[in-house]
Amino acid sequence: MDLFAAADLENGSNRPLADRMRPRDLSEFVGQEAILGAGKILRKAIQEGKVFSMLFWGPPGTGKSTLAKIIATTCRCKFVAMSAVSAGVKEIKELAKSARDDRKYKHTATILFLDEIHRFNRSQQDYLLPHVEDGTLTLIGATTENPSFEINSALLSRLRVFTLEPLTPQEIEAILNRALGDPIRGLGGLGLICPNDVLELIAHLCGGDARCALNILELASREASAAAPPIMTRDHVLEAAQKSSLMYDKKGEQHYNLISALHKSLRDSDPDAGLYWLGRMLEGGEDPLFIARRLVRFASEDVGLASPQALEQAVAAYQACRFVGMPECALALAQVVVFLAAAPKSNALEKGYILVKEEIQRTGHLPVPLHLRNAPTKLMKSMGYGRGYQYAHDFPDAMVDQEHLPEPIRGKRFYQPTQRGFEQTIKERLEEVRRKKQTLRQNRGEGSDEGR
Repeated sequence: MDLFAAADLENGSNRPLADRMRPRDLSEFVGQEAILGAGKILRKAIQEGKVFSMLFWGPPGTGKSTLAKIIATTCRCKFVAMSAVSAGVKEIKELAKSARDDRKYKHTATILFLDEIHRFNRSQQDYLLPHVEDGTLTLIGATTENPSFEINSALLSRLRVFTLEPLTPQEIEAILNRALGDPIRGLGGLGLICPNDVLELIAHLCGGDARCALNILELASREASAAAPPIMTRDHVLEAAQKSSLMYDKKGEQHYNLISALHKSLRDSDPDAGLYWLGRMLEGGEDPLFIARRLVRFASEDVGLASPQALEQAVAAYQACRFVGMPECALALAQVVVFLAAAPKSNALEKGYILVKEEIQRTGHLPVPLHLRNAPTKLMKSMGYGRGYQYAHDFPDAMVDQEHLPEPIRGKRFYQPTQRGFEQTIKERLEEVRRKKQTLRQNRGEGSDEGR
């Protein structure tokens, strides 16, 4: 079904404001200058009627579906809109047959607008490919997810990807003002008075989503229009908005963008940004245990032994989340976020473990040295298990010089402590241990530790 089917009446009083105010041509389209500005490839293609298959990637409310409709109208193409949530191979097959007939008998190209194209599985995307390749269908896909991960490489290579960005507050205000002033499609007939600071509030609450902004405006206008005089207030807007402005999808790309922003802010020792991104996730409904688990990982990955208390703080915050839940655990998470941001940083543990994995991949499963093997039976002892092992506590300073790695990688070092935080102390301690072992090694010729 065409998502843009005209309403019975031009003002469409029963249609949502966001649908009524949908731009009809490029002159009404607001934003996305990076792809629609003068001289840009997409704008020239639309103006010249030379449409090609493409993919619009961007968050909700940035104009993906509207732009697709404008392209079809301007280029005089047949426009068919489908949602990948409900459509499948059967619908594509039927459309392809119809499109071939239209091209043959009516000399009309068919544009398939496939919303949420990332919802198509691999086989469904593969079925689309030949129809796009031979020009039967001009595909305009729309997705909020990263196409590199969600779209088959073969299909993606046939599409020109255009990234749509969230609208700026100024662009949102322009859209709101147009809706307030339009007496036919918009709210111009209500005589609403909407102060600039109220418009600015809506623009900042909607997160760059024009549809969200217009929905807030429409809901707020219902309360405001009943007042005398009909002045829209910040309270009207806040009540209408509730939490819709956070635009937080716990399964989408935004989910990963926000946790990435938190992680990188902490790595760069910025507690203020850390608290902000934490708040964005929590107030948007993120599971606090997910955040806590990521903070536990961060404590070892980016702080490590430069501040051994970091892991204790992170685990304690995780336990607090399990114990009291939201909203009480928000402060426990805030505490560990600030601690991790302020802590000295070291990735020596991560680097060391990466080297270990690489060594294992290179050398395989090397045998455990005989002197380190457990020997609970006489047979094992007779085979040399445990022979020559030196029990550290039997020696001065609990110090012995014996090799603990397999022979082929003898002497390898994986952990290289930094000079930051407590790792400086660890570094000094390990250097002292190695000096003492070197002394024992030099004295070994005198038999001081032989046979122990």
